[in-house]
Amino acid sequence: MTTFDNILEEAGPFGRCQKRIFALLCLVSLPFAGVYVGIVFQGFTPDHWCRVPAVLIFLKIMSLIVINCNYCFVFSVQDGWEYDYEGRNSFVTEFDLVCSDGWLVDMFQSTLNVGFLIGSFAFGYLADRFGRRLSFLVSNVINVTSGMVVALAPNYISILVFRGVFGFAVKGGWMTCYVLMTEVVGKEYRRTVGILFQMLFSVGNLILPLLAYFITDWRWMQMYFPSSIPVYSRLVPESPRWLLSQNKASTALQITEALAKENRQKLSVPDLETLTEEGGDSPSASLLDLVRTPNMRKHTFIFMFNWFTSAVVYQGLIMRVGIAGGNVYLDFFISGLVEFPAAFLILFTIERIGRRLPFATANIIAGVSCLITAFIPESLFWFKTVVACVGRLGITMAFEMVVFVNTELYPTFVRNLGLSVCSTLCDVGGIVSPFLLYRLANIWLELPLIIFGAVAIVAGGLVLLLPETKGVPLPETIDDIEFPNREQSGFVIIYNGINLQSAKFKNIKNINIQWCQTHFSTI
Repeated sequence: MTTFDNILEEAGPFGRCQKRIFALLCLVSLPFAGVYVGIVFQGFTPDHWCRVPAVLIFLKIMSLIVINCNYCFVFSVQDGWEYDYEGRNSFVTEFDLVCSDGWLVDMFQSTLNVGFLIGSFAFGYLADRFGRRLSFLVSNVINVTSGMVVALAPNYISILVFRGVFGFAVKGGWMTCYVLMTEVVGKEYRRTVGILFQMLFSVGNLILPLLAYFITDWRWMQMYFPSSIPVYSRLVPESPRWLLSQNKASTALQITEALAKENRQKLSVPDLETLTEEGGDSPSASLLDLVRTPNMRKHTFIFMFNWFTSAVVYQGLIMRVGIAGGNVYLDFFISGLVEFPAAFLILFTIERIGRRLPFATANIIAGVSCLITAFIPESLFWFKTVVACVGRLGITMAFEMVVFVNTELYPTFVRNLGLSVCSTLCDVGGIVSPFLLYRLANIWLELPLIIFGAVAIVAGGLVLLLPETKGVPLPETIDDIEFPNREQSGFVIIYNGINLQSAKFKNIKNINIQWCQTHFSTI
């Protein structure tokens, strides 16, 4: 039986056409960095003080007479604030979001992550129901429209509302691009293009401080994010894999033939009736499958916690650059540079050492670095910066690794659902992170680092409880997760007289695992 992967190998697994598509879709990942952490510059809070018109009169009187003052009064602010703008205009200075209104700055980032959360579910459904290309087009239209409205909104409430809509479209478009890109390349290239796609986010992190340095008004900076994502869906084809899943084999073949032609390859025409997606029919998935059995429960909890931790620590460390003092442009640029070794370290280690140890080590290094940074005095500024950058490198590695390790430890029929459910904790972490950083920093600037360090170390320890997946075939059933070594154990699992390890019953998943663990027979 011919699979699409067989045809794609003939057409060219990563030829000229896929490289063109990859380059176009990477343009989405670049501005995504500015959307994700642009609050560092758009929400800059300069030194400020209360505006009191009577102060000048009071100072004049004080210069003329001597007054013995042994008490003072504190009044509520009635005339606004004065700011040391430093040549920049942020939404904080425009809407006076300081002192008792400082929590509204946190809402700017949290509403974005609420949009991310909803967009993940909505566009996941739209892409599966109506196709990757149409979903990409819809996300582009909403992206550009809502992004411009945020830049032109007259009040802060409308900014928050459309900021959420903006996040909804941006995350949906990013996810659709990621899926489409991995579906049009050969299976041996999928992990590489996925990591490179995420690296473009790091490139965006380097561009952001340069952009903020020259564009000093937050509204004009906001204009850049949506305008840099052109609507070029005509240049991007529909995913042949999706068309195949919708029983549109002839259309899928037409697109694949065009792909082969651009790659200067010849494609033999298969029998359309035998053309299938790899894997064939699979059982329907449900949320209960993620927690029904012991190992599945363990994996689900660990991945949820790691997605949450990665988002909280990653966003927190980046946003902390804006409140830590020093040159925010230079500090942001330097911390962005350390993200690049992360991708190369992952590619170098995962096939030599494995997944579990680098994944756990990255989390633990990030956590320990955060704890050390919190107690380094400001007089050792450069040493403090270096240690903080090591932490940033560690959490970047962990963030990039959780994606594919998550997919390798779920059975085929529940893999997409498991990844979607666990990754929602990433957006929940993004909602929590600004409140955790900005509110705790008001108590003690280094207190958020203590929290970040603790949760990252715990996350690393939990990863050590996961099985190694290097060189292990992807699991097909829940049985593969619960009994990973059964092929080598010398035992067969018998349930009601049925050998559950036989190919005929490979897809049986709703079994009483506890019963099977106590009722087996030796070969």
